[in-house]
Amino acid sequence: MYDIPAGVIAVIVLFAALFGMEIAYRWGRRVDGAASDDSTGHISTIQTSTLGILALLLAFTFSLSLQRFESRSDAVVDEANAIGTAYLRAQLLPTALRDDVRRLLRDYVDLRVRAGVVATNEEDRLGELVGQAARIQDALWEDARRSAEIEPNPVTSGLFIQALNEMIDSFGRRDAAINRHVPEVVLLLLLGTFVMTVAIVGFGAGVVGQRPSWVSVAMVVLIVGLVLVILDLDRPRRGLIEVSEKNLVDLQRSMKNEPAAVARPPTSAAGPPTATGARR
Repeated sequence: MYDIPAGVIAVIVLFAALFGMEIAYRWGRRVDGAASDDSTGHISTIQTSTLGILALLLAFTFSLSLQRFESRSDAVVDEANAIGTAYLRAQLLPTALRDDVRRLLRDYVDLRVRAGVVATNEEDRLGELVGQAARIQDALWEDARRSAEIEPNPVTSGLFIQALNEMIDSFGRRDAAINRHVPEVVLLLLLGTFVMTVAIVGFGAGVVGQRPSWVSVAMVVLIVGLVLVILDLDRPRRGLIEVSEKNLVDLQRSMKNEPAAVARPPTSAAGPPTATGARR
């Protein structure tokens, strides 16, 4: 289902629900004369129960998709913070490595910004960007190792290595959050329950001899709208609701606006830098 646009799924579900309501209504009309008061009351009870189950599934699925959306947004902020901290702490490295490390970090954030707008179903393009980012990580780690050999000081090389390690960890956490979706079986259960509930509503209307009112149709449209939002929240890189990449873009802009020759070591009074490109 993830490869199918959310709007297409919503339209299919809408027509399936309305078609199911109409078929069930006509079926209910056939048993209109044979229905007793007890059977009508039983149908009404079942209708209320299925509506309750549908409401529970909608609330559960919406909460699940919203939690995943928020975790993806937090992961972007965390990664921007980690890259920004590593970029500032690169000023502590030996002069021979400082400029190269900061150049690699600028290239790295460019890749992460580009990866942020690639849909997860574009596996080839996304895999290429992830592979390039992994190679830059290896190069940065090699520079960190050389820095520790040249100047094995925990206040200089040690702080940068710590920031670099956090940056690599945040890379994994962000990619894991992006690829974590609402289980498809939950979505299928929700859609199946919705269509069945609407059919029961149509059948109940047919049994009492009344066509489903505009209120029932409005309920169907509203629930389809909620389903569309749930699907959209679960697709962070396409659709109407996308995870904001503002923190990484702001960090990228601040790196590019910085003069290339800047390589100022921090003063002892200021202590080791911990500020980030993603402004807190």
